[in-house]
Amino acid sequence: MAALLQLYTQINVIKEEYYTRNRIAEENRQREHDAAVKIQSWFRGCQVRAYLSHIHRQATVIQKTCRGFAARQHFRERLKTAYFLMKIHFYNKMAVKIQQRWRGYFVRTYVHNFYARKRYLDELAKKNGQIRRELEELAEQQRKERERTAMEKEEKEKYTQAQRLHFLLSTKQCPGVFNSPFRQEPDEMELRLRRVKPVRTQSAPKEPWHLNQQPLSLQYNKDKLPPIHKTPQGPFRPAVEVQQQRYRPLEPSLRVATSITALEEAREELRRQEWRTRLIDQPFVPFSKAQRNRRYESLLHTASPYQQEEYGKKHFREEDQDQLKGKQPFKTVFTSCQVFEKYGRLYSNAGKIV
Repeated sequence: MAALLQLYTQINVIKEEYYTRNRIAEENRQREHDAAVKIQSWFRGCQVRAYLSHIHRQATVIQKTCRGFAARQHFRERLKTAYFLMKIHFYNKMAVKIQQRWRGYFVRTYVHNFYARKRYLDELAKKNGQIRRELEELAEQQRKERERTAMEKEEKEKYTQAQRLHFLLSTKQCPGVFNSPFRQEPDEMELRLRRVKPVRTQSAPKEPWHLNQQPLSLQYNKDKLPPIHKTPQGPFRPAVEVQQQRYRPLEPSLRVATSITALEEAREELRRQEWRTRLIDQPFVPFSKAQRNRRYESLLHTASPYQQEEYGKKHFREEDQDQLKGKQPFKTVFTSCQVFEKYGRLYSNAGKIV
């Protein structure tokens, strides 16, 4: 009762406090509401973002697992294909090697005698070496002959020049051109002048009148004065040479000197020259059938020509010819398709194992 009475006495104060707090609450209601909304939105955003990150992690794990499985499966397929190709290449290589060995054996046994050809090549090499040595000896002999001829020609020219220059020989009173007193020894030409004899000039032989082909207007006078000296003094040419040059006959022109059939004669001579230097009488004609079905022609420097030997003589490959008539020179042992059919099961099993 005392408390109730006390409340009744303080009722006005309580009303004022109520109204005051109510006013304060109304004033802060909107601000508190906005703060609550913001807190809720932030919390809900955190929840959604955490859920999305969880979903993303799970999706990444699923994608990683699927992609890894697909990649491993693709790698297994690639490995199977590579293994299959490796086996195919290996068996193809082995098949080629077997075919190569078989063809080589067949050719060496039934088609071509290797040892006969080897003996032929050895004999040919020996013959070629002998011919080469003979040609070298002939070339050396010809070279020496040419050098000897050139030396003889040069010596003859020097001898003729010394005869013509004999008047330049030195005397006791006057030294010659080739014997200068300022030299220690005389020149080579001076020694030649001492050995040779001077040229004796001779009068030109008189030609008969009927052999002279010059016109009458160019005929020289036969009545000549006698020479003052029998031998000319000084560097003169022989009288025969001078007279031949002075009274030489007329030279015909190119039109008169050339024959009208000169071109045909030159072509015929060229044709004969080609025929003499030609090695074979039947020249090669391309794009023709003239070279077919021709027997082997023997070489020039061999006694035994190399050609296909007839069966039934002296070689081991001539035996059992009846069995070889139906055989082909090259026959494939087995193809790649046969290898695949034969070893297909092995390839599939190997792929499964991988």
